Amino acid sequence: MSVSGTTAEDGRLDLASVVNLRDVGGCAARDGSRVRRGLLYRSGGLNRLTTDDATVLTGLGVRAIYDLRTARERETEPDHVVPGAQPIVADVLGGSSAADATQVMRAVMDPGVAGELLGGDRGVALWLAQYRHLVTLPSARLAYHTLFSGLAAPAHRPALVHCSTGKDRTGWAVAALLLFLGVDYETVVEDYLRSTVHLESFLHQVGAEFAARGGDPAILRPVMTVRRDYLDAAHAEMRRHFGTVERYCAIGLRLDAGTRSALRSAFLAPAS
Repeated sequence: MSVSGTTAEDGRLDLASVVNLRDVGGCAARDGSRVRRGLLYRSGGLNRLTTDDATVLTGLGVRAIYDLRTARERETEPDHVVPGAQPIVADVLGGSSAADATQVMRAVMDPGVAGELLGGDRGVALWLAQYRHLVTLPSARLAYHTLFSGLAAPAHRPALVHCSTGKDRTGWAVAALLLFLGVDYETVVEDYLRSTVHLESFLHQVGAEFAARGGDPAILRPVMTVRRDYLDAAHAEMRRHFGTVERYCAIGLRLDAGTRSALRSAFLAPAS
């Protein structure tokens, strides 16, 4: 991986200290246009970011970093600085009383807590509810308003958006953006599911450490991977409350017509 930001065909950038880092661009929209590369990157947390890898992000031209994590996550595992990039807090779950990523990480450290929180079908039920919250929570709608309105401004591009592992809060952010840009839902699902592949080595490490503490790694799988039914739950919730992604952005996220137009102009390359 070079400072120039060379990516794999699927947009993946392999940095040792950042999980699930990839370019959001590359998907084709229904009208034949294509989502531009080099404008938005997605990843897991930057709490382990090395100086060399920070230099790579600087080399990509990243001007703004949107942190979707809770205050507790940011305090426990603060991001390292990326020179030239403005850190912007957009706390998606700040208004949630449900189990958040911090509680899940406690479960990862303690098999007893994991059994109480995630045992049986509780892990799947928890994450289905979490994905619905990504659409309806006031804090989530405000956070995604902050992200999308920021991305409409040239001064904030290129940008990077992240949460803890870059698959859930970030996953919905990217899915919603791609849907808004006119990418077909099945293509969006395919893109979303890539997180499991990109997190494979990280998940193997987490599972091995959990097993060493006496836990069964299988109990963690529902909240440590991505599943189509999770994204389907958020998508259905969006349609139930707002009808279309356009109304979700306009009414749910309160993005005005000018902002929505600016997003499309910035992110969509016309069909050649």
